[in-house]
Amino acid sequence: MNIGIIGTGGIATSAHIPQYIAAGANVVAVMNRTRERGEAAARQFGIERVYGTVEAMLENETLDAVSVCTPNALHKEQVIAALAAGCHVLCEKPPAISAREAMEMLEAAKAANRTLHYGFHYRHRSDTQLLKRMIEAGELGHLYAATALALRRRGIPGWGVFTDKELQGGGALLDHGVHMLDLALYLMGYPKPVDVIGHIGQYLGTRPGVGLMGTWDPDTFSVEDTARAMVKFENGASLLFDGSFMANVGPRDTMRVELRGTEGGATLFPLHVHTEAYGALFDQTPAHLEHVDPYAVQIQTFLDACQREPEFEQGEQAVILHTITDRIYGEA
Repeated sequence: MNIGIIGTGGIATSAHIPQYIAAGANVVAVMNRTRERGEAAARQFGIERVYGTVEAMLENETLDAVSVCTPNALHKEQVIAALAAGCHVLCEKPPAISAREAMEMLEAAKAANRTLHYGFHYRHRSDTQLLKRMIEAGELGHLYAATALALRRRGIPGWGVFTDKELQGGGALLDHGVHMLDLALYLMGYPKPVDVIGHIGQYLGTRPGVGLMGTWDPDTFSVEDTARAMVKFENGASLLFDGSFMANVGPRDTMRVELRGTEGGATLFPLHVHTEAYGALFDQTPAHLEHVDPYAVQIQTFLDACQREPEFEQGEQAVILHTITDRIYGEA
C-alpha cells in the first residue's frame, strides 16, 4: 500500500511513519505546511516527496491511504479531502472538534466507500483487549457505571499548539481526556448518551507555574485546563469523567478507567478484576500479558481494514463521543 502522511509532528515521526514502514507499507509522501519540517521528516525516513499542501499531495500521488496528524481544527477538512481522493484514512485523536464535524466526516467516508479509523491507541493495548474479551464473554455482566480519569499534576505540553483553542478546539478534554473517555465508552459498547452535565474551566493554566511537560505561555493559554462531567446513557448506565492538564493532586499522571458490572468490576490501568464467587470476594490480575506496541497494532489493524469492506463503526462512535464533548463544552 502507498501511504501519505499529512502533518509531520511528533506523533507522525514517533508512531505513524515508523510503524507503517515496520508493517511493510510504502510511505511515499509527506505533507507539512512548514516545508522545513516536512523535509526533515522525509530525510529521517527516506521518503521521496514532500508537499506543502494537502491538495498538491492528493493530486500528484497515487495513494491507498493517509494518516492525518495535524492540529484538531484541521482534521475535518483534511480527512474529507483525502476520502474524496479515494484514500482510506487514519486520523489522530480527537476525531474532530464537534459532533457536526464528526458527522460530516462519517458521511464523507460512506460516500467515498472508504474506511475511516481514529487514533485511539489505548484500545490496542494487550490489557485493554483482554478486558474487552472478558466483557464480551459476560464476565462482568451488565456494565452500569464507569469512571474515566485523565489527570496530570502539571502537564500542560510546552510544545506545539496544545494551548491554542483556535487550532486545537479545546484543551484537557480534547487533548488527552478523550483517550480515557473513548476507552470507557469502547469497553461499555458505546451506549447512546441521553443526558450530559459538564463543566470546564481555566484555573491554573493562565498563570505561571512549574511545568512537568515543558514551559507554556500563560498569556496565550486559551483552552480549558479542567473538564468534568457526568453522562447518563439510554441503557441506564452512567459515566463520570474527570480530566485536567494541571491539578493539585499526588500522582504526576493518572490515566485510568473503572468499570462496575452486575457480575464483576474492573480497573485499567493496571488491570484488576473484582468478582464474587463461592461465597468469597476475589481480586484478579493477569500473571502474564504479552507486551505489544499499541501504535504498531493500531497501524496494522488499519492496514488490514483497508483490505476488507470499508468500516464506518469508528466514525459512528466519533459522533457519539463528540456529542458528549459538545455537551461538556456547553455547545449543544
